[in-house]
Amino acid sequence: MIRERAYPVEPWHVRETRLDMDVLAQSESVFALSNGHVGLRGNLDEGEPHGLPGTYLNSFYELRPLPYAEAGFGFPESGQTVVNVTNGKLIRLLVDDEPLDVRYGELLAHERVLDLRAGTLHRELHWRSPAGREIKVRSTRLVSFTQRAVAAIDYEVEAVDGPLRLILQSELVANEALPAQSRDPRVAAVLESPLQAEEELTTADGGLLIHRTKVSGLRVAAAMEHEVYAPGRTTSQSEGYEDWVRTTIGCVLRPGETLRVVKYLAYGWSSRRSLPAMRDQVEAALTGARLDGWDGLRREQREYLDEFWDAADVVVEGDPEIQQAVRFGMFHVLQAGSRAERRPIAAKGLTGPGYDGHAFWDTEMFVLPVLTYTQPAAVRDALHWRHGTLAAAQERARTLNLEGAAFPWRTIEGPESSGYWPAGTAAFHIAAGVADALRRYVQVTQDTDLEREIGLELLVETARLWRSLGHHDRHGQFHIDGVTGPDEYTAVKNDNIYTNLMAQRNLISAAEAVMRYRDEAFHLGVTDEEAAAWRDAAASMHIPYDEEIDVHEQVEGFTRLQEWDFAHTPPEKYPLLLHYPYFDLYRKQVVKQADLVLAMHWRGDAFTPEQKLRNFLYYERRTVRDSSLSACTQAVLAAEVGHPELAHVYLREAALMDLHDLNENTRDGVHMASLAGAWIALVAGFGGLRDHDGNLSFAPRLSSRLERLEFSLQWRGMRLRVDVRPHQTTYALRHGDPGDMLELRHHGEPVRVTCEEPVTMPIPAAEVSGPAPEQAPGRAPLLRLPESEP
Repeated sequence: MIRERAYPVEPWHVRETRLDMDVLAQSESVFALSNGHVGLRGNLDEGEPHGLPGTYLNSFYELRPLPYAEAGFGFPESGQTVVNVTNGKLIRLLVDDEPLDVRYGELLAHERVLDLRAGTLHRELHWRSPAGREIKVRSTRLVSFTQRAVAAIDYEVEAVDGPLRLILQSELVANEALPAQSRDPRVAAVLESPLQAEEELTTADGGLLIHRTKVSGLRVAAAMEHEVYAPGRTTSQSEGYEDWVRTTIGCVLRPGETLRVVKYLAYGWSSRRSLPAMRDQVEAALTGARLDGWDGLRREQREYLDEFWDAADVVVEGDPEIQQAVRFGMFHVLQAGSRAERRPIAAKGLTGPGYDGHAFWDTEMFVLPVLTYTQPAAVRDALHWRHGTLAAAQERARTLNLEGAAFPWRTIEGPESSGYWPAGTAAFHIAAGVADALRRYVQVTQDTDLEREIGLELLVETARLWRSLGHHDRHGQFHIDGVTGPDEYTAVKNDNIYTNLMAQRNLISAAEAVMRYRDEAFHLGVTDEEAAAWRDAAASMHIPYDEEIDVHEQVEGFTRLQEWDFAHTPPEKYPLLLHYPYFDLYRKQVVKQADLVLAMHWRGDAFTPEQKLRNFLYYERRTVRDSSLSACTQAVLAAEVGHPELAHVYLREAALMDLHDLNENTRDGVHMASLAGAWIALVAGFGGLRDHDGNLSFAPRLSSRLERLEFSLQWRGMRLRVDVRPHQTTYALRHGDPGDMLELRHHGEPVRVTCEEPVTMPIPAAEVSGPAPEQAPGRAPLLRLPESEP
């Protein structure tokens, strides 16, 4: 785990003031740069030492066998794993024949800064070689938001004493040696050197490599060019082999003189384009980068981010760590989705190989709600990606003897890639998440073209899934049996409330869309009888409730299950799935992550305030948060039911998940859903944002630690700014037409906001919320506010 406050608290930077080898891999994830298409882990320029090298292209994967001790009908036969593609970050430096390696000689100073407004990773080091020669190195790295295929590095070496002979080796390297990523030897064999060389090309100032995966047949091209600035004579030459191309630059510097090299990188991949087409694609991208030059790329990057932050920034006063963390989280969410362009947003983005680079339901239920209100164009592309996988989802449904579309638990290209069947087969709630993301996007943007072109089909096919998966009992109640909800410790059960309520909204949304687009629905084969069946199923959806103890049951019969023995579960036995058999977990009252509590957030319209409080108190004592997806949702509901101080500590857990490496797995990539969850905890928790009925409502109320919360939302061509103070909230419209008017609700009271005049509303006094929530023994929130803070 990264120690407390490893990075100084700054509002717009994540700064590492010394190089800590013990958390090198974690910092590589934190400092990763991406634009949704290209991802570069924050490895040191010289490549070594490293925790985990990584350069990724969205959806570039290799097929691998899925290991089963005993296979069964319908089990996926192969999975997809993200591939570490050609590494263009490498810039090695020799100082009078001594390689720059921070493990040797003396590292006099070292600092790295992730600049959240500039979109760059800056590094400075002062090093004394074993021979006693001193240099200073300054490097700045970016992955361009405006030129999708381009990354660039500005690398500068200054001689402190001299004269010095410098040899700089800039490289493209494919098939890097990686730490073992799988215990299965069949999988390891597939992922070892997965790229086959097809072409290498060198020029005076750079080179190019083209490779192809051995099984999936995907082609990747990477190219580099350099601009060299030096005070005197320099030499330069390039050489290339199957898996690497190197440009070597040599010069002599006197004290105070500098060698500056700007390295431009371009990446592209395709399953269809020819080798010459790929070569031309990356060469054209390099030409575009050099046309703008380093200064132009930096200027475009800053302008792009200025526009993003103007629409998406969250201002937090009272907890500086949260201010830094929520901006860090929003930056990574933007990096994951901004230029993904009809490719998935993975659970780790492009920051590491965790989860094999797969996208989960995290995308639709955590990341897309944030982007819908801040960067809706990225959501449009993400929905197009899901629609592009519809055929695979339909095929999966047929394999399971179902109708409609069964979207995968985890995937890159579309087919199910999970070998864990209680999730990969039974976690059908992903379908409702896709439908809900579509519903919210159309509601916020009024993009009826997308709804007509792809949205209707997504709604229809997911509704067909629920109608064929569920059934009416003899009393007319509609049940969905044998499913796994968000809580993976309560698997293959009947009537999971989250699944049922989300399916209910899915069915209603589909029936309503069919009425709006009658002709298109006819071409999809929807009849009036079928739409009526969806409405009937939604109206009679069974919602389990324990009348004796007056709480909802997460699944049918949950409250009669044996209680988990928390008192005799030591801290080192968490997460439970690594220390106890699933058989034991499945039959006990123990919850991995928010499930019913998540239903009370996204389907809060289905519960009364009294029910929410009773449910929250009951499930709080049984939720162990063995998933990073839990804390943000618990923060939202804690705030809603009147426990803002508990909400604040859960907010800190979600927001600081990676900056503190709370789950001790940030080395594999950042937790994109938890980072998005920081925004959700602030905006939906302390801001009280809800959108159940197609309208905006807010119930803001801050914790005692927060002095102010300000955020912006995009809504139907307008930009709403919400400024929450301890006793009042101001709503203002920005970037709308003079006559624009927005109707919303503030603590249940209707409010009309126009562009001409903000509206300030008082925050009503909080009602007494009963006993303080109790967590399971040993499962209190991981981070609390430092005692020294007011």
